[in-house]
Amino acid sequence: MSKKYKFLVLNGPNLNLLGIREKSIYGDFTLDDLIEKIYSNFDNRLDLVNFQSNSESDLIDRIHESYKSIDFIVINPAAYTHTSIAIRDALMAVSIPFIEVHISNIHKREAFRHNSYLSDIAVGVICGFGTDGYVYAVESGINYLKNLEKR
Repeated sequence: MSKKYKFLVLNGPNLNLLGIREKSIYGDFTLDDLIEKIYSNFDNRLDLVNFQSNSESDLIDRIHESYKSIDFIVINPAAYTHTSIAIRDALMAVSIPFIEVHISNIHKREAFRHNSYLSDIAVGVICGFGTDGYVYAVESGINYLKNLEKR
């Protein structure tokens, strides 16, 4: 069996309302459904830590707590994507590789959603594939870490 990586799946504001809010954009999946989907795809290859908060300071604290205990972060910062230099600074401070994920295609939405404070420091960005984007992000994160080990 190959190494199990420890991933943090970090979800920002209003993602606790998945399955309720704007179903035409976000679908019927709940946050619990999303986490179960990740577990079911990667349970043998991954130790998963899941955290959601509507509070910027809670998200930053969780990033700080991840230092030296998490191998990779999958983050959907939600609205903080477009506003939070503090989350950017926290991710840079801990130097944990991460992928930015968005359920919707932020580039097909309002102009203010086209800017991200995280994209240029992320390993990659996945948007517009619904909750499958999280699965793609985890798979890509595992491959990224395996490639680092080969160096």
